[in-house]
Amino acid sequence: MNLILLGAPGAGKGTQAEILCDRLQIPTISTGNMIREALKSGTEMGQKAKAYIEAGQLVPDEVVIGIVDERLHQDDCKNGFILDGFPRTIPQAEALDRMGITIDRVVDIHVPDEVITRRVSGRRVCLDCGNTYHVETKKPLQDGVCDRCGSTLVQRKDDQPETVQERLRVYHDQTEPLRDYYEATGKLLVVDGQQDIQTIAEQTLALLKG
Repeated sequence: MNLILLGAPGAGKGTQAEILCDRLQIPTISTGNMIREALKSGTEMGQKAKAYIEAGQLVPDEVVIGIVDERLHQDDCKNGFILDGFPRTIPQAEALDRMGITIDRVVDIHVPDEVITRRVSGRRVCLDCGNTYHVETKKPLQDGVCDRCGSTLVQRKDDQPETVQERLRVYHDQTEPLRDYYEATGKLLVVDGQQDIQTIAEQTLALLKG
C-alpha cells in the first residue's frame, strides 16, 4: 500500500508514521532522510542536492523530486511506502503523478491551529540532558527545573507561539491545498488528531482496511 501522510506541523504526523511503518511493514520515507541518504550514497541527485546545500541554498523542487523518484524505486518500496513530508505542494503532487507512482490513500491528521499552538508552545526542554516537558501535560516536579539533572528548562525558538503560527501559515498556504487535490481523487481519509496516539493509529488502520 502506497500512502501519503498529511498534517500541520505539530499534528503528530511523525509519530503516526512510525506506528504505521511498524504495523504495515512498509518503510516510512521523509524528505529529510531521503536527502541525507542521497548525499551519503553519492547518487546523481544527491550530488546535485549537495551543491545547493553547500552553497547555503534550499534544494529546488526538481532535485527533491528526482531524489524521491530514486528512493521509491528501491527494493524495500516494492510492497508499499509511507511518504511523510512529500509532497508539500500541488506542483510536487503533480510531479509524483507524472512519475507514474500510484498513491492508494492519503491520510490527513487534522488538528485545529489553536490546539497545535498550545501543544507545541507548551513544550519545555532541558538543554543539558535533553529531557522534555510540557506546561500542561508533563509538568516537572519543580516549575522550570529538570527532574533528571536539575538544570533550567527553556522554550526553544521553534516552539515559541509566533514561530509556530508562522509555520502554520506556510502550511495552510502551500500544503493544505493538497487536501482538495486528493479529495477529488477519492483517496483522502481524515483522522481526528486530537485523540491519544494509539487511538489515532487504530482509527487510521481501520480506515485503510475499510
